[in-house]
Amino acid sequence: MATVLSLGDPPGEEALEAATRALAAGLVVVLPTDTVYGVAVDPTVEGATERLFAAKDRPRAVAVAVLVADAAQAESVAGPMPDAARRLVARFWPGALTVVLSRRPGFDVDLGGDPATVGVRCPAHDAVRDLCRRVGPLAVTSANRHGEPTPAAAHEVAAVVGDRVALVLDGGECAGAPSTVVDCTGAQPVVLREGAIGRRELDA
Repeated sequence: MATVLSLGDPPGEEALEAATRALAAGLVVVLPTDTVYGVAVDPTVEGATERLFAAKDRPRAVAVAVLVADAAQAESVAGPMPDAARRLVARFWPGALTVVLSRRPGFDVDLGGDPATVGVRCPAHDAVRDLCRRVGPLAVTSANRHGEPTPAAAHEVAAVVGDRVALVLDGGECAGAPSTVVDCTGAQPVVLREGAIGRRELDA
């Protein structure tokens, strides 16, 4: 069973340092976000994304998104944002919007799916953005077995993922809708998944 640490409000330094060490070692960490609990790794550490896919029983054809501290950090993983993506990011970040962009040359980490693109999100969660500033962009996906619901409580997540993760940060209940995913790699943005942000808000 993974170690469970209370994140606290405001987030405690002990929990953040423990998560930073685990991520830097290439281990899988469960994080609370502004939507649901997620499993996270530092994708630049060799073998880390393999552990992430194994923790979820996730097929490698399904890409993992990257969480960033801000729009500036997004530029370290993605190419220049099209105007439509910039408008969406300015309106909805930090928040529950994942934008799919062309991948930045040199960002060659294995995220599954199409190696030419990357899904990027800046979450509205202070502790996660803090970890991104400390560690760098994090590969994160929902903390569940692939195809199953995501538990809303940290102890439930710990029971599901078991010893496949090194650390669970308990940030209280996370029962939000998943992020909305918009593909901005083409001439016009395409909604791939409608989640916490509806089409009317996006269109506006």
